[in-house]
Amino acid sequence: MKKLHLIISLFVLAMLIACSNDDSNGIDLEGISAPANVSALVTVTQDNTGKVTFLPKGEGATQYKINFGHGGAVSTAIAPGETISHVYPEGVYKAKIIAMGLNGKTTEAEQDVVVSFKAPENLVVTITNDVAVSKKVTVKATADFALFYDVYFGEAGKPDPVSANIGDEVSYTYQEAGVYTIRVVAKSAAIQTTEFSQEFTAILILNPTSAAPTPPNRSAGNVISIYGSKYTNVAGTNFFPDWGQAGQGSSWGEFDLNGDKMLNYINLSYQGIALADGTSIDVSGMDYLHMDVWTADLQKIETSLISLTNGEKPVTKDLTANEWTSIDIPISAFTSQGLTVADIFQLKLVGTPWAGGSVFVDNIYFYKTPAQVIELPLDFESSTLTYAWSGFGSDSFGAIPAAVVANPDKTGANVSNNVVKIEKLAGAQVWAGASLNLETPIDYAKGTIVKVNVWSPKVGADILYKMELSTSPKDGNGNPTVFIEVHAASTVANAWEVLTFDLTTAPGFSTSNKYDRVILFPDFGQMGTGATYYFDDIKQSN
Repeated sequence: MKKLHLIISLFVLAMLIACSNDDSNGIDLEGISAPANVSALVTVTQDNTGKVTFLPKGEGATQYKINFGHGGAVSTAIAPGETISHVYPEGVYKAKIIAMGLNGKTTEAEQDVVVSFKAPENLVVTITNDVAVSKKVTVKATADFALFYDVYFGEAGKPDPVSANIGDEVSYTYQEAGVYTIRVVAKSAAIQTTEFSQEFTAILILNPTSAAPTPPNRSAGNVISIYGSKYTNVAGTNFFPDWGQAGQGSSWGEFDLNGDKMLNYINLSYQGIALADGTSIDVSGMDYLHMDVWTADLQKIETSLISLTNGEKPVTKDLTANEWTSIDIPISAFTSQGLTVADIFQLKLVGTPWAGGSVFVDNIYFYKTPAQVIELPLDFESSTLTYAWSGFGSDSFGAIPAAVVANPDKTGANVSNNVVKIEKLAGAQVWAGASLNLETPIDYAKGTIVKVNVWSPKVGADILYKMELSTSPKDGNGNPTVFIEVHAASTVANAWEVLTFDLTTAPGFSTSNKYDRVILFPDFGQMGTGATYYFDDIKQSN
């Protein structure tokens, strides 16, 4: 059977290589990466024979060979999922797992093989609960003279062990939280094994361990935010009016996850949010209600908008346990039930099962899809868009002035009406500049070269063009860690010129990153002198 698998694999490989000579088929074998994460589970029989069995593993591998590290012996090719054995005398060996991909590229990984006819000694077992996944337990065992170990996790109906190389971790997710007897059996080539057992509690994680997804950039006129840190929230909102639910065992709080705050409704029967000091807000111009919800134990959440004039209407959504569920409810789902949404003064949340679980809620806001959005290309001529440039880097680390103004020099390369003015104040930091959030991320179909019309008061000013992925993890200064930077120098003074920034030359550039923030740094690397710079027509080209 092994030979048959190998013949089939080699036949498929030969066919694909042959086809690769025909440009019409579009197969790019050279573009396929070499196998990754190559390793092997190595076990040995407990009979003093030294018979060791290898189960190779890897991503993108079509076949494996094992250099046993013993007398130059190398295995024949084996298919994924198959095993191969070799008999060793007592000793310590360095085996090599060789994984081959579809295009012949190989990846090698070394594996220690300890063959001892002594029973394992000094067995040390560490058992931990996963910090992010409920009921997931990880075991790690080390021992002298051992090659591998078996773990019996003690769940009813699951009698088979899970095996791992000694020193490696093995994980298991229980169906239910609770106390289980975990038994670890360390094995060498000896007949005698060494065991360890411990009662361990698999816990149910009752709160999120990661923040909710970061909302996209939106203009202020396109969003009405109730709760969250991305947008400006409606003032005077009461998130815990209770409505008599304490008698149902329900309660509330604001959960702080490493500085990221979110609402927490506990044993949710129903709880509400009272808007704007008991007045109302008009959401008739919005298209959706959004919120992010995390739960360990609720199946559904019912959300009602409550009108001052004609009551409330509900919409129910399913929840996925132990992860964030992003919910977008069309406003039409409420208005189609006859609800007036011009005077919404409360929101109501109901859990299923009733008072049977808790939820964490973040990013509650209404939003609409605008007819125009802030995106590349940018010419600043729209009468409906608000270009909210944000300056930074003054001498006191505050903001430097940055705004859309009338073009002060409608000559030469730029006769448009509106431009961006950035003042690099005297004493401003060398990295002073201004940023603009895009509502639609960069579209690489429009090109990977960005051209910017620049008016500089001097020749040789370093203009740094930067793009960030605003939702990427933050560094120690609170700045996104996924970004690109490209430099260009001004060649004329007091006149417009078009500077070119090739994004592909930036370290870390990838078309998989959908950058959604533009940042301009005038005269980068130099302290501010009070000079003024103008920018316009930020657009892509090929």
